[in-house]
Amino acid sequence: MTNAISSNTKRKVKYPESTHWSEINWRKVERKVYKLQKRIYKATQEGNHRTAKSLQKTLLNSWSAKALAVKKVTQENRGKKTAGVDGIKQLTPSQRLKLVNELKLKSKSKPVKRVWIPKPNKDEKRPLGIPTIEERARQALVKMALEPEWESKFEPNSFGFRPAKSTHDACGMVFSALSKSEEKWVLDADISGCFDNIDHQYLLDKVNATPKPSARLSNSSMNFSPQPVMNVGQTGNCKFNSFTNAP
Repeated sequence: MTNAISSNTKRKVKYPESTHWSEINWRKVERKVYKLQKRIYKATQEGNHRTAKSLQKTLLNSWSAKALAVKKVTQENRGKKTAGVDGIKQLTPSQRLKLVNELKLKSKSKPVKRVWIPKPNKDEKRPLGIPTIEERARQALVKMALEPEWESKFEPNSFGFRPAKSTHDACGMVFSALSKSEEKWVLDADISGCFDNIDHQYLLDKVNATPKPSARLSNSSMNFSPQPVMNVGQTGNCKFNSFTNAP
């Protein structure tokens, strides 16, 4: 761990004085990350893309952002004790701190474990890809950098997977729209096999909109970046010995 801290210090990354997970001031960590995200949001709104990309790089290299990402995936998220292909379900405090100090974006992602879960009220099953804890931490880190940029661009009436928005907000908007006298149409649609057939390259190109950011973002292990898949049967054993590419 000492080597990791000293090597990162050479890159002018500032670390807290604490060397114990329990001694981290999480309120201070969250405040640092929030201030960076707020600046990214404001720069994007003002059309200052160069500043926004520079701030995103700063956030990706921030010790506080890395610590918060690891905390989210190991202690807060609902699937925090779900193991990937490496079989690791949880980390000790010292292992979490080590992961923070060694966390960096790589060009190649580790394989995801695919399990099949039943669809609600149907006999069909859908695939669920489970990345390793390390991969989930990288994804959480990239999400912190991309989210404020795109929050400034999204439609105000888009509620799916948005921070600080919930089903209650969507219901309120629907009620407000339908309470007016004009005739309204309600469309309920489901895209068949959306996540199985979606164009990953199109999404990556869309995320890396002009001006094009560094390869650090485009090569990062984002949720929609293709990763090798290890299929797992109902008994928990691997169906195939080889890896296949994710759709």
